[in-house]
Amino acid sequence: MSFVVGTAGHIDHGKSTLITALTGIDPDRLAEEKRRGMTIDLGFAHMTLPGGREIGIVDVPGHARFMRNMLAGAHGLDAVLLVVAADEGVMPQTREHLEILDLLEVRRGLVVLTKVDLVEIEWLDLVKSEVTAALEGTSLERAPMIAVSAPTGQGLGELVAALDALLAGSESRPDAGRPRIPIDRVFTISGFGTVVTGTLVDGSISVGEEMQVAPSGKPVRIRGLQRHNQKVESVGPGSRVAANLGGVDKNELSRGDVLARPGAMEPVRRVDARVRVLASAPQPVRHGAEVLMHTGTTEVGCRVIMLDGHHIAPGAEGWVQLYLDRPIAAAAQDRFVLRVPSPAITVAGGSFIDVAPRKHPRHDSAVRESLVRRAAGNILGEELRKYPRGVTVSALLKATVAPQAEVESLRARRIGEWIFSDEAWQSIAARAAHELDAYHQAHPFRNGMAREELRSRLGVPPASFPAVVQGLIDDGRIVERNGSLASPDHSVVLETHAGPAAELMSLLGRQPFAPPSLPEAMQKTGASDELVRALVERGDVVRVGDDVAFTKEAYASAVVMVKEIIAAGGSVTVGQLRDRMGASRRPVLALLEHLDSQRVTRRVGDARVLR
Repeated sequence: MSFVVGTAGHIDHGKSTLITALTGIDPDRLAEEKRRGMTIDLGFAHMTLPGGREIGIVDVPGHARFMRNMLAGAHGLDAVLLVVAADEGVMPQTREHLEILDLLEVRRGLVVLTKVDLVEIEWLDLVKSEVTAALEGTSLERAPMIAVSAPTGQGLGELVAALDALLAGSESRPDAGRPRIPIDRVFTISGFGTVVTGTLVDGSISVGEEMQVAPSGKPVRIRGLQRHNQKVESVGPGSRVAANLGGVDKNELSRGDVLARPGAMEPVRRVDARVRVLASAPQPVRHGAEVLMHTGTTEVGCRVIMLDGHHIAPGAEGWVQLYLDRPIAAAAQDRFVLRVPSPAITVAGGSFIDVAPRKHPRHDSAVRESLVRRAAGNILGEELRKYPRGVTVSALLKATVAPQAEVESLRARRIGEWIFSDEAWQSIAARAAHELDAYHQAHPFRNGMAREELRSRLGVPPASFPAVVQGLIDDGRIVERNGSLASPDHSVVLETHAGPAAELMSLLGRQPFAPPSLPEAMQKTGASDELVRALVERGDVVRVGDDVAFTKEAYASAVVMVKEIIAAGGSVTVGQLRDRMGASRRPVLALLEHLDSQRVTRRVGDARVLR
């Protein structure tokens, strides 16, 4: 089992010296750090505890000017060593680091009282009381205190044992199948190329895997892996990792990028979040506030949009949407910290609830209720509610990183690969019924509505519409007739014994091969366009042109005549058929052109032959 432990505390309280004494590794790697005697950037070390647990250690700077570096190292810790110098006690950065750990919900930790060889026991007791008061109400409220002296070795054994005991009850980080490494360092090694380091979370990776840099989308390949300076072929979540990458130059990467599987993390520009404002904040966080957000190893400017009220007071919590200055890589439930740039102080923090939200109207209770359900763990259901026109199961699982089995427990309608929330499906079904009923009232002689017209009226995308139609048919909500869609109780009723339909059929049948023009016949009988269309669809009338129509019997007889003339002479002309039918040129020509279009005949010069 592997864990990541970080340091925290005020400048010059002995964090780096303590790590060197524990591990034999000096975490200060920069020449400027050696020259100035202070930690500027993140430092790293590792050790194996007596119980066999391997820990990677992230050492953070304690100076207020390097708070962004501290924040890049404070995320994703399994435990923390809050270092307080016994000769100085609780200092400003002690308190700010503690507030950050509390906002990040780091709940396992030890307080290490360093430099105890420089103070008397009475003073040490006063410092312990001060630290206890500072811890009150924070995530480290009951953290054990260990007094040590790195130069003399006093208390180091006790500290190692306490750290081993602290992690003894900790389970390995879960493998969610979505490995990602928030990058905290990028460099090159001669002969190897680009190397990145970070803490691997949410999954396992192996040498040879194809990965992607988020949010840029740059594809890369893992050429090699190291954990605690040892080459490995694969590594699991919760480990400090160095990855040698192929396909990317050093200048294409930076701290804040995330290494993930292709397509696993989409660029994020807007997030819904639950925010807690520190009780020590000098003023509320107000609607429209411009702040700096730190999450993972990323720092990005953002604007705060209040979803309830106009501000969040010190010590209070609320729902917000954060508009980011640029896209980043992030996932739901990631923790974050908010700071104001001037004066540079930490004011709030929280967790992401939705990293792909829509733009919300303010003061919308439905939005807040949805966020409450999502925050309570109903992530899959709430994500599905965002798709009123349906979503594929694979896309839903990708967005939520939920296991396939959880889909079966959703209150949803699934058709093949498409899935709809119950509310969305009932809405689609109700709209379909309404649109079809209105269509049938407007067009009573039509069998149904064209598929594309119904799709357009429902506002359903082409990709999901076949599933929608199939689901509505399976539910008995609609029926399909000759390629058109109708309500189950709709039927075309044509009265052919009386009325306009009967009169039209009678008029067309009086001179079956020389019928009057269709517009003239419609005017005389009062037959509407809809009625004619219905007669054509039912087959009672065959329309061979815009203004020419035959009864089905006349049409069948005319086709027989055409075939007989061709059989006898090899072809048929307009004149031959006109003489045979005893009709004018107009209906005969329309008939032959219709037979050409139906691929019964084919025109050769002025004659037709059978195809």
